[in-house]
Amino acid sequence: MLQLKIVSPERILFTGKVKSVVVPGSLGEFEILENHAPIISSLEKGTVACKLSGTDESRLEILGGFVEVQKNEVRLCVEL
Repeated sequence: MLQLKIVSPERILFTGKVKSVVVPGSLGEFEILENHAPIISSLEKGTVACKLSGTDESRLEILGGFVEVQKNEVRLCVEL
């Protein structure tokens, strides 16, 4: 499982464990799974999709931002 934290300049939007996260990267959409290599990337306007438990999925529309992945921790700083 991944530990995910999504923040905006106004507030914390989500914090918790997820199976995977799909983000709209600057060079295209990509998925972050457990044991993903460390990365920092800018994000474009699009949808962040998080797989929770089972088939549950949460989606969030963003205008842009950044993602950082390190040691199964994913941190997103986004603009809504």
